[in-house]
Amino acid sequence: MNKSILTNLISITITIYGLVSPIYSTEIFMAGLFALSGGLTNWLAIHMLFEKIPFLYGSGVIPNRFEDFKNGIKNLIMNEFFSSIILDKFLKNKTDKAGEDIIKNFDYNKIFIKLVEAIEESSLGSMLNMLGGKKALDPLKAPVEKKIKEMFNDVSLQRIDENLNPSEKLKEDIENIIDKRLEELTPEHIKIIMKEMIQKHLGWLVVWGGVFGFLIGLLLGILGSLN
Repeated sequence: MNKSILTNLISITITIYGLVSPIYSTEIFMAGLFALSGGLTNWLAIHMLFEKIPFLYGSGVIPNRFEDFKNGIKNLIMNEFFSSIILDKFLKNKTDKAGEDIIKNFDYNKIFIKLVEAIEESSLGSMLNMLGGKKALDPLKAPVEKKIKEMFNDVSLQRIDENLNPSEKLKEDIENIIDKRLEELTPEHIKIIMKEMIQKHLGWLVVWGGVFGFLIGLLLGILGSLN
């Protein structure tokens, strides 16, 4: 069972039991109520990351920043790996098989590291830190490499029967392919990808919200009974 749902169900059970318990009813009720409050609050915060809720400012952060996310990916790839200087060096002394050489020699790990750094420096950086830092993004490494290889394969197919164009032309072709790939993405795709990657980690926020809420409620219940 989903740990967020399980946490809230346990909290509700404790709260209800506190209403009927013959002993320590106040303490049990307060502990359950605060646990439920902490769990539900954190669950709502997680939900607001992915879904826009009417009248709640700031909800739907991930789909709302969709265009920024796409532009960031494009600028990162073009500026860091496909500038005119880099392409001039790479195309020097290459034959019409250069497209295949790019796929074999490209440092995919470096692209992934740069992508992780870009996320850390963006508005999603603080959320990433709560999920355990860079390790939370490791599941994306293989899909990123796969998509980049697909992009290079598209470039290779365009060059298979002709000599390579000058670097500026190749840069333009790569940029067009990147634009085409990014246009295929929708806010819903980004939301699904992010959910699959971090939802299981975010569930712990609900668990710990329930735990700390329980402890705070129990303490307040005990202090109240002493008075």
